[in-house]
Amino acid sequence: MELSAILIPAPEGGYVALNPETGTTTQGENIEEALVNLQEATELYLEEFPLILSGRSLLTTFQVATHA
Repeated sequence: MELSAILIPAPEGGYVALNPETGTTTQGENIEEALVNLQEATELYLEEFPLILSGRSLLTTFQVATHA
């Protein structure tokens, strides 16, 4: 099963990793560690809560107005 991963630099260092299909979130000191941790957390989640995908996820971006 192929799922999505979003990696966000953490203010204290390292990365926060999120899987939007399941909502699992974890962190790691680097990208590789964050992805390994996310894979493990997501596999554990899916053991308890199986996921039925209705299609492939779509990742896009959007802009918001900023106020100075």
